[in-house]
Amino acid sequence: MSKKEKQLAEAFIAGKIGRRELIKGMTALGVTTATAGVLVNAAATEALAQNGFDWKKHNGTSIKLLLNKHPYTDAMIANLENFKALTGMDVQYDVFPEDVYFDKVTAALSSGSSEYDAFMTGAYMTWTYGPAGWCDDLNEFIHDADKTNPDYNWEDVLEGVRKSCAWNGRPGGALGSDDAKQWCIPLAYEQNNLTYNKRIFDANGLAVPTNIDELMGTAAAAGAAIDGGYGIGVRGSRSWATIHPGFLSGYTNFGQVDLNVGADGKLTAAMNTDVSKDFHSKWVKMIQDSGAPDWSTHTWYQVGTDVGSGKSAMMFDADILGYFMNGPGNAEAGNLAFSAFKANPDAAAPTPNIWIWSMSMSSFSKQKDATWYFLQWVTGPEHDLFGAREMDLVNPARSSVWADEMFRNKLSNSYPGYVEMHDVSAPGASIKFTAQPLFFDLTTEWAATLQKMVANEVPVDEGLDMLAESVNKQLNEAGL
Repeated sequence: MSKKEKQLAEAFIAGKIGRRELIKGMTALGVTTATAGVLVNAAATEALAQNGFDWKKHNGTSIKLLLNKHPYTDAMIANLENFKALTGMDVQYDVFPEDVYFDKVTAALSSGSSEYDAFMTGAYMTWTYGPAGWCDDLNEFIHDADKTNPDYNWEDVLEGVRKSCAWNGRPGGALGSDDAKQWCIPLAYEQNNLTYNKRIFDANGLAVPTNIDELMGTAAAAGAAIDGGYGIGVRGSRSWATIHPGFLSGYTNFGQVDLNVGADGKLTAAMNTDVSKDFHSKWVKMIQDSGAPDWSTHTWYQVGTDVGSGKSAMMFDADILGYFMNGPGNAEAGNLAFSAFKANPDAAAPTPNIWIWSMSMSSFSKQKDATWYFLQWVTGPEHDLFGAREMDLVNPARSSVWADEMFRNKLSNSYPGYVEMHDVSAPGASIKFTAQPLFFDLTTEWAATLQKMVANEVPVDEGLDMLAESVNKQLNEAGL
């Protein structure tokens, strides 16, 4: 980095010039916009080294990561040289595609292997890993001024996201409670809202739906307008992952929960209330009338590719899935738009359930302090800002990044409604499930029951009563 380039980057970081002045100045020096972003991040890393924290404490140490193949991982790897320069540490890593990734994590942790010091995880998975003694409570590091740099700013992480990654280990214990253990730290997260095809909506005079009844009507009208397509994409495979995105976000917006927690701490099924049965009836009819013909096979991939190809008019799923489908390589790139969605017309705001890609520390690591240096860096505001501005790290977990003008403009210029959708939904965004060890089993059975309802194999009322009875039996047998 030349002296003039460095001065421009430092002025931008200090807020003395805006993005327009930065790019204009860098262009005059023969620097591309992409390279300018890298230079800004390098300058930010250099500034971080001056904050009085001993970043070189573990100079010469090497750690190893287990990572899922994902754009968040791409951002991490693209920025890794800055971490190495900052700390003098080396970082090795293995990256696996998601269809085998969690099996790799389980195999490593269950065997007590010390090969990996840290790993990517979803917050739900730590409900198994934490109580099993496979990952560490990171509170002891976060709140230790000798181990955590003064600019880490833990409170900057969005509250609902931060608390959703913490649990006290007691079945039914509230996420983020005062006695909760911080099993993982967010990299970035996914809200569940509407992605819709503006081209199709405009051509057919369709308005963006604002509640579950409007969603049903709009999906039917959109499906009728698409030759060989359908109105709305939602997940349908026999998996816990069918329950957690759009479905649970709409369900909880009506004040519904998956399980009740009694005064004695015992758990009981809560999905067969009258309000729940009404919501299920509407959800099932929406799929029957306007969903994919092969809905019961649809995962994240099918829901996303169908809206990206124009086969479906909209989807109620992860906002970042819509983000990726609006990008290069998709037939409808540039045509997709975004909207916050509250299924309940009487609700004050959306309450999206979320998925959080996070980082955890293996309990079997032989060099935990050094590993923490990496974890605080990769989940810190500097890397989060780099990933959001220069890569595809959406949705960043930090409020300071969401306030960044450069990032917000990047989204607004290519993803209409995305920033507004996030801002409206973020206050109510959190994990809505009850933390307990049977999570994956019970939610998978819930998805199987949905499949039977959609296939008219069982009426909604009867199906939910049967599901509740089965859930209560399993909870009782497990002593929960």
